[in-house]
Amino acid sequence: MANTYHQIYLQAIFAVKFRNAVLHKSWRPKLQGVLGNLINETGCKTIIVNGVEDHVHCFLGLKPVVSVSELMKTVKAKSSKYINDHHLTRDHFEWQDGYGVFSYSHSQIDRVFKYIENQEEHHKKQTFKEEYLELLKKFKIDYDEKYVFQDLI
Repeated sequence: MANTYHQIYLQAIFAVKFRNAVLHKSWRPKLQGVLGNLINETGCKTIIVNGVEDHVHCFLGLKPVVSVSELMKTVKAKSSKYINDHHLTRDHFEWQDGYGVFSYSHSQIDRVFKYIENQEEHHKKQTFKEEYLELLKKFKIDYDEKYVFQDLI
């Protein structure tokens, strides 16, 4: 639309169902490319996608006509289908329900990019659960810990 300007930077984080460590290092870069392409196909702009065995971080520029919930629904569904269609995991693959999404200003792009780029190093010192809860607290998001993570019963 003419005369519509926007600058919306978001970090979306989502985990493998039950936080299973199944995103194998050998094919994770391909999956990250798929995730980035899926984001771009919505009209949003991928800045970086990275993660480790059990979760993914997507840093992107959101197009204002795209809802975050629809973006996440599409990206998670189509990437699950990609993983299953290509038999990348031994068992049927699913992402955990839900996601975290956090907004940033333009001045924070480099810092967030580097943080996401260095996920493997970061997770040598901190678990995904610790990282995620820290982000929820940092952004002052009210949550009930019993609903944050799905665990095997």
